[in-house]
Amino acid sequence: MKRALLLAASLALSVTGTASAKSIVVGSKLDPEAQILGQMIVLTLRNAGLQVTDKTNLGDTGVNRKAILAGEIDVYPEYTGNAVYLFPRAKIGAKQAGNPGTIYGLARQLDSKNGVTWLKPANVNNTWVIAVPQALAQSAKLSSVADLARYVNGGGKLKLAGSPEFFNRPDTMPAFEAAYGFKLSAAQKLVLAGATPPQTQQAAASGTNGVNAAMAYGTDGSLAALKLVALKDPKGAQAVYQPAPIIRTATLKANPQIAALLNRTFATLNQTTLQGLNAQVALEGRTAQSVAQAYLKGKGLIK
Repeated sequence: MKRALLLAASLALSVTGTASAKSIVVGSKLDPEAQILGQMIVLTLRNAGLQVTDKTNLGDTGVNRKAILAGEIDVYPEYTGNAVYLFPRAKIGAKQAGNPGTIYGLARQLDSKNGVTWLKPANVNNTWVIAVPQALAQSAKLSSVADLARYVNGGGKLKLAGSPEFFNRPDTMPAFEAAYGFKLSAAQKLVLAGATPPQTQQAAASGTNGVNAAMAYGTDGSLAALKLVALKDPKGAQAVYQPAPIIRTATLKANPQIAALLNRTFATLNQTTLQGLNAQVALEGRTAQSVAQAYLKGKGLIK
């Protein structure tokens, strides 16, 4: 009888423990790449038998940052270059921000104090870039932001579409302006709330509201298809932006297997691969989940 009672109690504890297992909440930003990476995290963890709550497509950098610090999400894909923005008191210099290993090490070190662990980044640089139509690049001889500064300062017609984050963060558009010695007026900016690179690039490609330049990312798959040119940044105004899963340290301690799982997934990514995946969402209209799932299955990372 005692053995029966003990067995029943054991089964009850087992069921209770399973039912009360904490779901891992995954967030992401709004752009196609962030959503693809977020879905890779969701699918990788679910494939490993972990309970996951999908909160990808949550919001911009600030929204995801507040959520992970508040414990509202457990993990999301972040970029090493954002350490410049996330830790302004550290006063990370251009040389540090432009070195992949250095900026990753600083991000990992600085965030450890906040109970957040940076896992290994992908070998990709999704830095901010300014893109212009090929026709304008050819006629005005624009191949770099230095050329763009010459064009603007010489009275060239320019209207750039971007998000509030792109225009307002000190390490994004203001960093380009400071490094290359030019300044856009309010009339030269089309500020689109919640805008993603595909939206700003479409505006530049079609000339919407006089727009002929766009906020873009280095891994955008739509640039070539829309006949846009990403201007080079010879002075290194922008940091290296390698995507990496960042996770609440408490969540990682409770589920230590997550590090190996996500490091393995992100290690398969490179610049060309990510550009292709982004294009499937931005140009072909596929969902981030379907693109991520097909990729992970193709690599044998999930069943």
